[in-house]
Amino acid sequence: MSSQPIVHEEFDAQDADAPSLHDGRAAAEAAPVDGELKSILADVLGLSERNAAALTPESGLFGHLPELDSMAVAGLLTEIEDRLDIVIEDDDVDGEMLETYGALLGFVQSKIADQAPHS
Repeated sequence: MSSQPIVHEEFDAQDADAPSLHDGRAAAEAAPVDGELKSILADVLGLSERNAAALTPESGLFGHLPELDSMAVAGLLTEIEDRLDIVIEDDDVDGEMLETYGALLGFVQSKIADQAPHS
């Protein structure tokens, strides 16, 4: 019998398809979208570049940023569609996607992937 301890790793099935933050390719693909999304938030909401750049995946958006009220949501989504060349359907919009910056970034990245031409 081995005297090595058994290590149990926690695994969340929802994370199985999510790109790892340690995956260099995924990070490289996410970087341009991250920068553009922060630029869009700065432009639409009037945030300083410094404040937009400081957004982390855990940063709260709707309900946390006074600039992002219900009136600003439509303008934000329209600008995201225009600048990132994606289509956001009304059914796609919910409170969870605007809860944090990470949720919005993940949503945008999935829309880009879904609408990319498949070879």
